[in-house]
Order: sequence, then structure tokens, then C-alpha cells
Amino acid sequence: MYLLIPAAGSGRRMGSDRNKLLLDLKGLPILAWTLLAAEASQTIAWIGIIGQPIDWDEFKAIVASLKLTKPIHLIEGGTTRQESVYNGLQALPPEAEQVLIHDGARCLATPGLFDRGSEALKTCTGFVAAIPVKDTIKVVSSGVVTATPDRSQLWAAQTPQGFSVPLLKKCHAEGRANGWEVTDDAALFEQCQLDVQILEGEETNLKVTTPMDLAIAEFILRQRS
Repeated sequence: MYLLIPAAGSGRRMGSDRNKLLLDLKGLPILAWTLLAAEASQTIAWIGIIGQPIDWDEFKAIVASLKLTKPIHLIEGGTTRQESVYNGLQALPPEAEQVLIHDGARCLATPGLFDRGSEALKTCTGFVAAIPVKDTIKVVSSGVVTATPDRSQLWAAQTPQGFSVPLLKKCHAEGRANGWEVTDDAALFEQCQLDVQILEGEETNLKVTTPMDLAIAEFILRQRS
């Protein structure tokens, strides 16, 4: 299985002036935890890290320190996550038929989740890891609640997300041609009227975005160890 890791995020909401994936989490950079999970996966055989060249020296240092056995490829990202994933797809080897896409900031995903994603692609062309929403969700306009969706139909999307490479390339091409702006690849599949299946995610698979997220991630890692 081929894995693409978007890793071009800034540290703005983290209060940092550098890529947040380079920040320390329990003695290792955030990105290192993501790479260790991919290394431990039984199905992933190729890893592409999509980022900005300014961070590549530090990415290389992380990879070297972890002594990873799987091939790692650095791919130049775009100005948005959508552009970055597009670049990543173009950098895949010609023989790649399926791909997992996983945000580097979701550094607590387990190897088992990656492997379940690989298994899911044997029976579908697109999936998104997700968990059922526990909270009551309100739709708000100008500070006023306008609707309360049925919680039983709501799922919180995570990554990895997995797809047929030819189909996802086609969706990205249509997105570029039509000026679609999306926040994940599943949304492009949806725009192209393609089915996206749900893969049960993990409660601990949070996205590290704020200092509070970082503290929670460290707590989870300490509990695991």
C-alpha cells in the first residue's frame, strides 16, 4: 500500500512560527509518531511526505533518526492541502493503484487503523475513517441557531482516507478545472458522485492543532506506554 502524508501545515494555531509537525511531543517531533505508526503497519510499503522544501532538512533528520526501513519520498506541497495532495498523487509510482492519505498531524493513529484501511480498499474505491458524533450539533447563522441535525446521521471525519488512485486523480483534475475548494479528498469523491464508505476510526485519532491538543496527545501516549 502507498501512503501520502500531507505535512505542510503551519504552527499558527499552535502559537508557533514553524511547521507544527516539528514540535516536540513526548520527546519526538509530532511527525515522527505518524511515521512510526506507518513503519509498524503490515501493509504500507511506500511513504510520501508532502511538505515545503524549507522543512526538508528537518524531515530528513527525523527519518534518519528513526532508522525507518520503508522507502520515504519527499514531495513538494502546494499552497493548500488540496494542492499538496494533488502534487502527491502525481509523485506516486506509475504502478500505484490504491493510496492512503493521512494527515501528519493525526499522529496517534495506530498501525492497525492503516491496515484496516488497506483491507477496506479491497472492496471499495473510496473510504474515510470516521467516528460517530457524540455531541448535539447546532447549525448557526450570525450567532443564531438555525437547525439541529439528527446526530444519529453525523460522523466526524478523520484520516486515513483511502482511494483508487486513477479515480482520485480524475476527481482532483475535475476539482482544479471547476475551481472546487475542499478540505479533504472524500469531498472531491462526493462532488464527482462517487461513493465514499465509512471505516470505523479511533477515538484517540485526534488532530493536533492547538496547545491543548498537544497536551491531550501526550497524555494518550503516556497511557499507551
